Amino acid sequence: MSPCPSFKTLGLALSASLIFGSFSLPSAAAIDYTDIQRETVVELVEQLEERHYSKQAYTDELSSQHLDAYIDSLDGSKMFLTAADIKEFQQYRTVMDDQLPEGNLDAGFAIFNRFQERLRTRLESINENLPEIIAAMDFTVDEYYELNTDDRDWATAQLELDERWRKHLKNQVLSLRLAEKSAEEIPETLNRRYTNQLKRVEQYNHQDVFQIYANALTELYDPHTNYFSPRRSENFNINMSLSLEGIGAVLQAEDEYTKVARLVPKGPADKQGDLEPSDKIVGVGQGDEGDIEDVIGWRLDEVVQLIRGPKDSTVRLQVIPGKSKSTDERKTITIVRNEVKLEEQSAQKEILEIPDGDDTIKVGVIDIPAFYIDFEAMRRGDKDYKSTTRDVKKLLQELQDEGVDGLVVDLRNNGGGSLQEANELTGLFIEYGPTVQIRHSSRRVWRDGKRLKSDYYEGPLVVLINRLSASASEIFAGAIQDYERGIIVGDRSFGKGTVQTLSPLTEGQLKITESKFYRISGDSTQHRGVVPDLAFPSLFDTEEIGESSLDHALNWDQINSVRHRRYDDLSSVLPLITNLYEERSEANPDFVYLEDQIAMATQTRKLEQLPLNEEKRIALRESQESKALAIENKRRVAKGEAPLTSLDEEEEAVEQGETDEVAEAAEQNDDTVADVSDSSEDTASETAVSDEDDTPDVLLTEAGNVLVDALVLKKTHYAANVSEKE
Repeated sequence: MSPCPSFKTLGLALSASLIFGSFSLPSAAAIDYTDIQRETVVELVEQLEERHYSKQAYTDELSSQHLDAYIDSLDGSKMFLTAADIKEFQQYRTVMDDQLPEGNLDAGFAIFNRFQERLRTRLESINENLPEIIAAMDFTVDEYYELNTDDRDWATAQLELDERWRKHLKNQVLSLRLAEKSAEEIPETLNRRYTNQLKRVEQYNHQDVFQIYANALTELYDPHTNYFSPRRSENFNINMSLSLEGIGAVLQAEDEYTKVARLVPKGPADKQGDLEPSDKIVGVGQGDEGDIEDVIGWRLDEVVQLIRGPKDSTVRLQVIPGKSKSTDERKTITIVRNEVKLEEQSAQKEILEIPDGDDTIKVGVIDIPAFYIDFEAMRRGDKDYKSTTRDVKKLLQELQDEGVDGLVVDLRNNGGGSLQEANELTGLFIEYGPTVQIRHSSRRVWRDGKRLKSDYYEGPLVVLINRLSASASEIFAGAIQDYERGIIVGDRSFGKGTVQTLSPLTEGQLKITESKFYRISGDSTQHRGVVPDLAFPSLFDTEEIGESSLDHALNWDQINSVRHRRYDDLSSVLPLITNLYEERSEANPDFVYLEDQIAMATQTRKLEQLPLNEEKRIALRESQESKALAIENKRRVAKGEAPLTSLDEEEEAVEQGETDEVAEAAEQNDDTVADVSDSSEDTASETAVSDEDDTPDVLLTEAGNVLVDALVLKKTHYAANVSEKE
């Protein structure tokens, strides 16, 4: 956790380095709750206890957790409140479960008002001493800025808090220095940034406070159960699922930053190709030359409004790359706003030609970005309405007519969509039978799937997934795996196996988890996801991406399995296929490159502190760049290409339009492995598929190789059996 206040629920992230010029505000009156909110919280607690899947009562134990979660959502980095404040708040630890069902919100508002008081005092103090603070900074001193503050104790003295602020501010200034901000620009930037933040503090109202307090409770039930105030309801899920009109991205608040959670399939940002999930947006500029406005510490909805804009207009985003451990590195991305069209998210086909000795085997590929259906066209009786299953069925027939020997279904980065389409699509590959089991909070279980026997594709099948394959994608992949209808390859999927419904309250809305998905094997897709039969290398950090990375995610469990047919005995061929894959990947420079990147990323994540000595900070950054260059050159040499003298050389070559094969492969690999998703909703599709080009996709090609291996082994096994009989 970053050592700054988080305001996670509302995205009201405040920086710990709040700097101002001569700016002061009068003392604000304490915020109080309304009678309508009294009624609302009574309804909210009732619905959580009665309707949530976990059937968890709001007890003393949960009240204690609620208190800790609420304080953490306000001051998770322990930069404002003191040990004395926390001691005083202990009076609420086991009474909030008695207060809220009676409409008593005293605890939540009292704690918030104390926090706001501490916040204002701290900001005004820094404001008064800003010149002296900056002048006293010595970047030759060997001291460090702690990156992980989870285990930090509450400060017992004001001097202890002052020291935390001094280092945090020093880190902010050093980051700006290394981002090539001039000595004059740094104080101006911080002045604008934090003067605006202090003004925003004064804009908090009773709805904001209520939402923070309510969500500190709802998210103890599971991360997808959220309360929305009336102002937030229009965005449906400000916390994780806010689709940004204009660039096709989904943002979430993370401490003082606005982070890219995922990219919308075939949207402007996805097509442009530079913006990646996990990137942190720190500045937004309008047009090709407009000033970039610093947005660190802004409310999430305000950043949304700044990024939104009319079709064909340009927005420039200044971001800290998600792969960067520090905040020193910046890049500016220019995106032309547009709308995402349904036809652009449609399934697409291609053919891979895989060598097998002297022969070439044709493998069909169907890329499915989302599980979509045009409900409106279907309801009005349009016979040609679009849907995933209809499109795939057509493409599948075309591929068969073109003589493919097998099929790869690519579900990478597919965050889900229509449950109906997941069931219908599975029906194209099995004769009949259930696809998924759904258990309600009432513990009633029902099954969906293909009820009537009909024709289906019987050829060899491989399904390619990754950490961003979620929800409906997991239902399809899980069914194919359980029926042993095909081989699942790639990375462990996201693990979102819950279903939410939206319920109106007296004020605002409650999105609540009421049901859970289970495979026909009885295994839940929740938390664990779908584990591939053959794992490919992945840069995804499971501690940051996936259901298992979310606090209070519901656990994986099992229910009774459903009797079902098994179309093949894959256990007999998987060990051989795995051996062939491992032999191939060891000699594949692109696979070695991915594994080297994973090792480097793992090492970077182990950093627990950053040097505040400028020379050492620069040395750290150069060391990271040197390692990245060595990894890239290792691959280039293995492929018979000349090594680079710097990573900038590669970037310049790409910008000049050179068609260096390795540079293109590097770009494609970034598209393949660097995307992030939270997959919050079963109706929200997400992906980050690159524009169509001729660049080889090493993971897709390897999926084709696996299919060919399975095909050859099956033919060999069949020939051996025939020979024995003869």
